[in-house]
Amino acid sequence: MASLADPLQIAGLELRNRLYRAPLLECAGTGPDAVDTLIRELEPAAASGAGFIHQGATIVTEEGGCAAPQMTRVADPDFVNGLSALTDRIHDHGASIAIQLEHGGLRAREIWHHGFEGPGYQLAVSRPPWPLRLLDRLGALDLQSRIMSTEAVYELAAAFGRSAEMAVDAGYDAVHLAGANMGIIQQFCSPFFNGRDDEFGVGPDGFSARFLEVVHDEIRERAGDVPLLTKVPAETAAPPFVRSRLSLEDGVELCRQLERIGFDAVVPVCTSTFWDASVVRGAYPARSWSDRSFRNGYRETFGGRLGARLAALGNRVESWVYDFEPGWNEAYCRRVSEAVSIPVLMEGGIRDRSQIDRLLDEEVCNAVGMARPFYAEPRLPARLLAGAGAAAVCESCNNCVVPQVTGARGVCRTPAVLRETGQLERAGAYDAAGGE
Repeated sequence: MASLADPLQIAGLELRNRLYRAPLLECAGTGPDAVDTLIRELEPAAASGAGFIHQGATIVTEEGGCAAPQMTRVADPDFVNGLSALTDRIHDHGASIAIQLEHGGLRAREIWHHGFEGPGYQLAVSRPPWPLRLLDRLGALDLQSRIMSTEAVYELAAAFGRSAEMAVDAGYDAVHLAGANMGIIQQFCSPFFNGRDDEFGVGPDGFSARFLEVVHDEIRERAGDVPLLTKVPAETAAPPFVRSRLSLEDGVELCRQLERIGFDAVVPVCTSTFWDASVVRGAYPARSWSDRSFRNGYRETFGGRLGARLAALGNRVESWVYDFEPGWNEAYCRRVSEAVSIPVLMEGGIRDRSQIDRLLDEEVCNAVGMARPFYAEPRLPARLLAGAGAAAVCESCNNCVVPQVTGARGVCRTPAVLRETGQLERAGAYDAAGGE
């Protein structure tokens, strides 16, 4: 039975412990300050003892595919080469770092961000599902999809391979594919999005692993035996009217197939078929929606005052549907751990050391990750590794994430949480770094 402080092997990579910083939106972009921003966001977790740092979703193409403002792209060799300054800093603290590769597909900013001037179309796996077409007719979305040919699918897979190769050359220790949260990889896997009739279409199993297989092969050919992991979706949080979806059983079988293909670890994630609050479960972020400093940004993003109000209303409804649930991926991870022999990483609603110890003790997973709590406590690992009674101060209120639709940084904006963090800081709670 593993403990949090035990090392973990993922293929040839040895992690110093089983605590990782899960992928977050760092809002670094690709400008001249991007590397410094990433260092500022990621280094504290490594310095305070986390064994594994996951850089948030980074886009593998030169244009399109961004699901949110200020996402980093890794298509330009000169820029990616400069990321070695980040990986060096992480390694200086004895931690390892993975880069998460992404393409938004039908989740791209072009479809939902009214003020965004991008290429004007979204890559689509097949004809968009009817709910998206309906929202387009109602004016809520700007659906200008470009369905990929078989050749274009192979080219997109090659883009993942090229980005992985450049990342490994820049010192990244592992590659993490953004296989869930409604990005294009999930869209290829899911019968809700995938109506193709070629080799990438959904097969008799009711899902498709073919795109992930081709991406795996591209990365292996270009980047060698770098440890490769991916999120694996189960669309259990989809609304009831969505009948064609990835069930929990589908997700487990997909994980089995990915192990056979050659993936080195999986991150099972219960998600929806839409870009909703299912991946950031918690309270309605009233403080952020009412903050005057973001008001113009919301209006630009959602097409005016009415659009912003409707978006806030939708967010309120989703907060009822997707209320916070501790460890909401636990049942899925437990099933996957029983089905595969590769490491299973778990994230989603993990907040305290006792919960972590139980998950590892019961072999629900092999490593545990947190995301939003790092916005409030960048050096959270020091506390979690030091004491069995430690818990994140994060309240899962989502005041950190909503302003990101305007391009704002992901930081804690809840006074009570900030006060508690300040008290812990003054008490030296973050000084006993677990890695140094």
